[in-house]
Formats: sequence, structure tokens, C-alpha cells
Amino acid sequence: MDLSYAQKRTLTWLGITAAFVLLLWLLAPVLSPFLVGAVLAYALQPAVERIVRRGVPRIAAVLLVELVVFFALLAMLLLVVPVFSKEVPLLREKVPLFFDRLSGNVLPWLSQYSLNVPIDLVSLKTMALSVLNANFEGWSSALLSSAKIGGSFLLAALGFSALVPLVTFYLLMDWHSLVLRIRLLIPPHMREQTHEIVTEIDTVLGQYLRGQALVMLILSIFYSTGLALWGFDLALPLGLFTGLAVFIPYVGFGAGLLFAVLASLLQFLSWYGILAVAVVYGLGQLVESFYLTPRFVGQRIDMHPLEVIFALLAFGHLFGFVGVLVALPVSAVLVVAVRRLQQAYLKSALYAA
Repeated sequence: MDLSYAQKRTLTWLGITAAFVLLLWLLAPVLSPFLVGAVLAYALQPAVERIVRRGVPRIAAVLLVELVVFFALLAMLLLVVPVFSKEVPLLREKVPLFFDRLSGNVLPWLSQYSLNVPIDLVSLKTMALSVLNANFEGWSSALLSSAKIGGSFLLAALGFSALVPLVTFYLLMDWHSLVLRIRLLIPPHMREQTHEIVTEIDTVLGQYLRGQALVMLILSIFYSTGLALWGFDLALPLGLFTGLAVFIPYVGFGAGLLFAVLASLLQFLSWYGILAVAVVYGLGQLVESFYLTPRFVGQRIDMHPLEVIFALLAFGHLFGFVGVLVALPVSAVLVVAVRRLQQAYLKSALYAA
């Protein structure tokens, strides 16, 4: 039976999609720096365009934006690393006290209510101390003990660090010409419809990513400041981690809350730390849920948070780190496709019948 033109076109696009997925799966390790650079270029391109519109040469605008991002990341590392290097020795002193307090107060209190928790505190204390006593030199020497593993890891890290800013630079420089080349590859009779779809996807994805980045920045400052006001020694790294981790709905906030509770127990060894975490993280969750997310993110991607978690986990499982990078762009494409299919269905004779 001969296939119609529409069926042939559909099969062709399905074949192209399957080939793209297969290529993505096969080249996932190689594609990582290029996809990271593409995501950064997509996020930074509006800032470059604003600077260019003020009469600044494009190469200067691109370099300026990349340098700002680079120094922001460097400043974050310079703030967090010294804090950890200072606090690890203090944690070595606090861990035994924490487990002694747990053994002497908490477990007897639970036993009064017939809650016998079968926990080997001695083994847990020994394990925690062994981890904290293993310094950075020990970890790095164990990692680099094999020349093959250490060398390949080091080369991969250096290559990734060099390629990402390079890819970002060239994509930002050639953004308009790349968009034009892609547009010319689209059949002329499909360009108008494709332009509408791509514009809708760009609106959904761009506003979501940029809004989410602003929410992450505000929450990082909020949690760091809030924990610092309550006297937390690890306020800065805990606040930064929680603020950045909220990119993954629920899971990121839960991980940050867990680390904050653990830090409070180790530092204060009292209910003061638990109260501080409850106040700061409770207020943070209220501000995020009722103001920041509706104000800056809203329902632009039109996906439930659980769907976002599923997309990140599913694509990450299938394609690794590359899958995490493409999860939201692919989800935005699917959202737009489902919207259009729904609109077509509501206008169809099948729905009206």
C-alpha cells in the first residue's frame, strides 16, 4: 500500500528524531561541554544583546558577560572553600560530642515512650570520624594512585573547563548567523509555522530558566543571610547549596534542609539550632512558594514540579549529565507540542461529534 505524502513526512520526522536520540546517546560523553556552553550561551544571549544595543562592539559585550560569569563563579568558590577548610577541624571536635549527647539524652528520652531505635552509635561515630580525618591530600592521592584513572580524570576536567567558555564565546559571537543557517534548513512552506512554534518554545523555556536563575540567586542570599544571623558557622555554603539546589523542586530544598539540620546539631548540640533552621527554612519556603516562584517563574513551562523531577531523573538516567542538560529544553518542546495537539483536538470533528 502506497503511503500518502503526510504519512511519509511523519515517518521522515520520526526517523530524524530517532537518529538524533541515538546520536545523543552515543556521543553523550563528548557532548557535555558543548551542551553546557550552549545552555550558557542561550541564557546569556539577552544580556549580550542589551549591551550591543548600547553601541558596544559585540566581541567586547561577549567578553564582558563571560568575565562577569567567570568572576562570579570564582568568587563563590573563594568564599565556600575556605569556610569548609576551616570548619572541618571543628566538626572533628563536635562529632564525638554530638553522638555522646545523642546516646545520653535523646535515646533514653525515646525509650520512655517505648521507642527503641536500633542504632549502633559507636560504629556511626567511628565512621564519621574516619571520614572527617581523611584529609584532602588523602582523597586526592587515592584518586590519582592510578595513573590511568587520575590522568584521564585530570585531562577530562581540564578539557571541560577550557571548552565550555570557548564554546560559549563562539556561540554568542555567531548567534544570529547560526539562527539564520538553521532557518534556511527548514523547508520554505514550513518556516512560518516553525517560527511560531520555536518562538513559543523560546518564550516558555527562556522565561523559565531566567526566572528560575533569579529565584536561585535571591534564595541563596536569603538562606545565607538568615543562617548567619542565627550564628551558623556554615551559613554561606549551606545557603548557597540550598539556593542553587531549588532548581530541582522539592528534592533540592529537602537536601538543603537536611544538611542544615545536621549542621545545627553538630554546632549547637541543642534545640536552638533546630529552631533556627525551622524559622529560616520555613520563611524561605513561604517566600519562594507564594511570591518568588509565582512572580518570576509562574507557570511559564506549564509543568507540575513532579513532572520536572521526573524529566530530570529520566533523562539523567538515560543520557547521564547530558540528559540533565537537555531535560528541560525537550520538556518545553513537548509542552508546546501537547498544547498544539490539544488545540487541534478541540477544533476537530472528532471532539465536536
